[in-house]
Amino acid sequence: MSITVVDPTQYETQLEQKKEYVREQFSDFDLPDIEVFESPRSHYRMRCEFRVWHEEDDLYYVMFEKGNKHARIRIDEFPVAAKPIHDVMFKLLDEMRPNESLRRKLFQIDFLCTLNGELLVTLLYHRPIDEAWEAEARKLKEKFNIQIIGRSRKTKKLLDQDFVIEKLDINGRDYIYKQVENSFSQPNAEVCRHMIQWSLDATQNAGGDMVELYCGNGNFTLPLAQNFGRVVATEIAKVSVHAAKYNIEANGIDNVDVVRISSEEFSQVLSGEIEKRRTRDLGLESCNFTTVLVDPPRSGLDDNTVKQVQEYQNILYISCNPDTLKENLEVITQTHKLERFAIFDQFPYTDHLECGVYLSRK
Repeated sequence: MSITVVDPTQYETQLEQKKEYVREQFSDFDLPDIEVFESPRSHYRMRCEFRVWHEEDDLYYVMFEKGNKHARIRIDEFPVAAKPIHDVMFKLLDEMRPNESLRRKLFQIDFLCTLNGELLVTLLYHRPIDEAWEAEARKLKEKFNIQIIGRSRKTKKLLDQDFVIEKLDINGRDYIYKQVENSFSQPNAEVCRHMIQWSLDATQNAGGDMVELYCGNGNFTLPLAQNFGRVVATEIAKVSVHAAKYNIEANGIDNVDVVRISSEEFSQVLSGEIEKRRTRDLGLESCNFTTVLVDPPRSGLDDNTVKQVQEYQNILYISCNPDTLKENLEVITQTHKLERFAIFDQFPYTDHLECGVYLSRK
């Protein structure tokens, strides 16, 4: 996370500048009207990571200027942080400053919270975690009613649990999401709701079945299942697969299967090139996959995956990097037409922007 200057009076101007930049960036395409989804002006960040700086008896958060790891800036306020984080983060330091067991060789604090107020705090150390640390950490846990994890080299110490349970209202229905420490979850929960609702609207008439690549903990998977007869979702990260399966059961959804397999291998399974034990009992031969959903990392889709998604009638592409999205679309639009294009302001007051596109075969 880089330094963010929050000025709500400038929000609308900055968002309009992002929209115009995207319009110019994608001007070579037959672009539909750009749909714009705003963020809350402050207290929107559900995940935060801070380095901790020691200076004599003082203890404080620091962040670094983008591109310069030596230019540290002391953080004494952070209106970007969601309220559960913002209301605790500085009080937590006040408790830890005079406490040698908690502060000694502490170098980073990570926060993960939910809209309903759950907060998980991870304390990272350059020393072994001992019983004295655990005793003092439990006092913190009780004082602030939070979950705490201690991490040091090859050690992860749980006082209770390593996850929070998020609840998102999607079109009047609450969806439950288990979000595990140190694994991916959407950083801006309110914008995440917009992304899911837009995706539901875009795919409402797709019909058939859906394949999802990079499904994570099932963030899009679970709500979108209502638009399809069946959803088969793939994910590589073991922790995310376990969380997705937990979330499927917690939400009572019976038409979704999650399998731990790479997108390339899954493509080979569907084409009959290889067989995998993990997919053997899925009955894939009976599926009518009309739609593919991809939410790749910043690097975008590799060439093989681009070819794979072009085999589907409909493509829903969620992108965290407009540059790699543009590169992928230069190939995908040879076979598919852009039907919908949306921008989601996940990271206000920064250059970062999430995009969503929906395409259908020409």
